[in-house]
Amino acid sequence: MADEEVNGDTDEIQHEKDKTQKKAAKHDSGVADLEKVTDYAEEKEISSQDISGALSLIGDRRNKEAAERLEKEKELQKVSVKKDDIELIVKELEISRTLAERTLREHSGDLVAALITLTN
Repeated sequence: MADEEVNGDTDEIQHEKDKTQKKAAKHDSGVADLEKVTDYAEEKEISSQDISGALSLIGDRRNKEAAERLEKEKELQKVSVKKDDIELIVKELEISRTLAERTLREHSGDLVAALITLTN
């Protein structure tokens, strides 16, 4: 009988070892998946030259947009508007003088078009 008890204990120990190996194998597969991801990320590294090129493109685009805004502002300043029209818009619509003046300039001094734009 003592031999049977020893064999029973051995089977339990073997069963525990099998469970531990299965868990380890399960964790190893996760490590393998993670390694695949990091390998892919390493292959797609971004060079500093690409970054500096992209930044210079962004800077150029911003400079171009700023120049266009400045040009538009200069063109708007050339448009003449009547002070009476500005006062009318300010009083009737209760908006700021600068907004009233800008809207009038955008519509080439046309009071009706400016009022329509501001009320819509």
